[in-house]
Amino acid sequence: MDRPLPSLSQFVLKVHSRCDLACDHCYVYEHADSSWRGRPRAMSEKIMEKTADRIGEHARNHGLSMVHVVLHGGEPLLAGPIRLRKAAAELNRALAGVCALDLRIHTNGVLLDERFCDLFAELDIKVGVSLDGDKAANDRHRRYADGRSSHPQVLRAVELLNRPQYRPLFAGLLCTIDIENDPVAVYDALLALDPPRIDFLLPHATWDVPPPRPAGSATPYADWLDVIYRRWDGTGRPVPVRTFDSVLRTLHGRSSLTESMGLAPADLVVIETDGSFEQADSLKTAYDGAPVTGMDVIANSLDEVLEHPGMLARQGGVEELSEQCRSCPVVTSCGGGLYAHRYRTGNGFDNPSVFCPDLMELIMNIRDSETSAPSRPVAAVPLAELAELDELAAGFGSAETVARMAAAQLELNRELLRAVSERVARDDSIAAAAWELLSELDGEHPEALDSVVGHPYTRPWALRILEGRAPATIAPGLAELAAAGALRARKAGTVVVPVRDGLLRLPGLGAVALSADAGYAEVAAGADDFTVRAAGRVLRIGWDEGMDGLTPHWQPVRVVELPNWAVALEDTDPLRDSHQWPVAGRLSAGEAKGWAADLTAAWSLICRQLPVYAPGLTAGLRVITPLHAPDDGEVSAASKEAFGAIGAARPDSPDQLALLIIHEFQHVKLGAVLDTHDLYDPADCRTFYAPWRRDPRPLAGLIQGTYAHIAVTDFWRVRRLDAEGEAARTAEAQFARWRQQTTEAIDVLAGSGALTELGERFVAGMASTAHGWSVEPVSSAALSKATSAAARHRADWQARNSIN
Repeated sequence: MDRPLPSLSQFVLKVHSRCDLACDHCYVYEHADSSWRGRPRAMSEKIMEKTADRIGEHARNHGLSMVHVVLHGGEPLLAGPIRLRKAAAELNRALAGVCALDLRIHTNGVLLDERFCDLFAELDIKVGVSLDGDKAANDRHRRYADGRSSHPQVLRAVELLNRPQYRPLFAGLLCTIDIENDPVAVYDALLALDPPRIDFLLPHATWDVPPPRPAGSATPYADWLDVIYRRWDGTGRPVPVRTFDSVLRTLHGRSSLTESMGLAPADLVVIETDGSFEQADSLKTAYDGAPVTGMDVIANSLDEVLEHPGMLARQGGVEELSEQCRSCPVVTSCGGGLYAHRYRTGNGFDNPSVFCPDLMELIMNIRDSETSAPSRPVAAVPLAELAELDELAAGFGSAETVARMAAAQLELNRELLRAVSERVARDDSIAAAAWELLSELDGEHPEALDSVVGHPYTRPWALRILEGRAPATIAPGLAELAAAGALRARKAGTVVVPVRDGLLRLPGLGAVALSADAGYAEVAAGADDFTVRAAGRVLRIGWDEGMDGLTPHWQPVRVVELPNWAVALEDTDPLRDSHQWPVAGRLSAGEAKGWAADLTAAWSLICRQLPVYAPGLTAGLRVITPLHAPDDGEVSAASKEAFGAIGAARPDSPDQLALLIIHEFQHVKLGAVLDTHDLYDPADCRTFYAPWRRDPRPLAGLIQGTYAHIAVTDFWRVRRLDAEGEAARTAEAQFARWRQQTTEAIDVLAGSGALTELGERFVAGMASTAHGWSVEPVSSAALSKATSAAARHRADWQARNSIN
């Protein structure tokens, strides 16, 4: 059977065919191909329009979610702002309603100015700049035709891109390697410019015209890069380096970020200024006419381009490589090297890369560096604690396990509170009195103190103080905790509490609205009520007063009492804004009743259909903070600093609320695990594929997302068995989707090379649960849809991140 044709998602548009520099290592003007001489200097509007139409047509026919376009040359800035605006406008027109556009420009930087940057900011065009290092390194090749240095102009361009208003445009620096340059000086010079990414490119060469190799070294390019790799790795990998990141990724079975490595099929085509379709530009270094397809945007579609023998030859993965490459131990990382670098007169491209020894040495050096790194220490974990971690790793957690987790979090909060007390100034009488009262409560009424210290938003407040972000809140925070503890304990006496913008905060209990000029309040507990004196006014407040939302001054926290579970709707605490979405205001009585009704129904669903999650929720989730959803969307969040709380906008149905609760509580549990156990190397700065995201994720984000999706998968797994008709088919499709994605993510984690021994055990626990679900039957339609969607997502992700 013929292999189905792939699609193209990366396009290089030659908007101008000439250059204002005379770089002697340029593959366009200084190598074998001379086709540039007969082409128009600039792409015409007609060719731009037809090119955009062809890309839009291809994206529509293949269902692409994004295409990546690089405006190139020659030097593309020579095309001028008007022509570049036209190119962007045509691309956006052709792709409107079809797919997203990632538009970039690659420049030598010498013409870049505010006028261009303002245009690129308007049109969302990212900018990559060529720079070979410090002045000495850059001047070796990148000069004007009259011999002048281009280095000052390029530095000015980079400085411009680093301005705050233009920094989002900066895509990174591309450096062509010259082994005569000092690698440390080159790397340090590039790093000093604070680029978002660096890419080191091997100079273009073939077996007919091999690269320079000084006597005495069989692998000078690997040696040069190895010096930089060790410096980069030894300083914590301060910037993404696409060359090294690609090796590291392919060593762990993931995709490369560059066409010069890895086995991913080629999905790039070049459109010249005259509208000709060509293969990758690097082929110009092989022989005159090497990239030619004989097709153009007027007469041919992109599907026809894909049928060209040269394109097909780069779609077959390892089977299309030379015999030597197929038997090589590092072929999955190397991928045979850049296609152009394999050329030799006589047998064409059926050869290893001319840089084969260097690529092998570089890959093996990085592999050995990774495997020989000192093993990360794993603390001796008691067997009982290890059993609890195994229980949590499976995705669940008993009431006893989560209760012990909550106790550990409470002790952490107590330590933070003690650290805050050490910051109290000698002359701060309010803070000193509050700390004294808290100490008394610890001895006389420890349960009352635990209630306020364990309030989810105590920790964010304490951390802000200890990190120097809110030193002025020491006295207010301590006094608020002391007052709330005294009220809970019904302890006699008066507590002086600073008022925040007219609001008296009583953490976990509620808030009292006072006049704007009230600087302090005196709070005293009674048997049936409590008293607040502030600004000459005395308020006597009953404990149950204000639950209906009609009392203007007292805003108590409403607690929803459910079978075996009580959860607070926290809409009063001014410090509750610890989640990634804005908090909602005080709920009306009707809104609170709606929340209570939905929580009752959601809890009933959890207890009936997902009972394995219920015990942990009763022991660990005490607060739900209503959030504001922009555009009435569905949002939810958990904060690693606020154990015991989740935030959410009220969803459309109790079923969705049940899903949201078990999903976000997974984040809460894992956050607590990570407070006490190292599951992965925190110094590992790499990013990884997440099946539900279009952007690469750091390891912390990937493990959090994967653990949360254990619960999401389980929700739909169970729901499909309880529903009927269309609802059952929807649930089955969701189960197939999330099972596929969660299993994929677990495999990425397991192959990351960054897990500790305990982390490997924890991920294996997740895998056991997810893989146990893999044998559960689903319809062929649901399975096919999930598998196809996963393949499309991975292909889109690889295409998106191969340029990014």
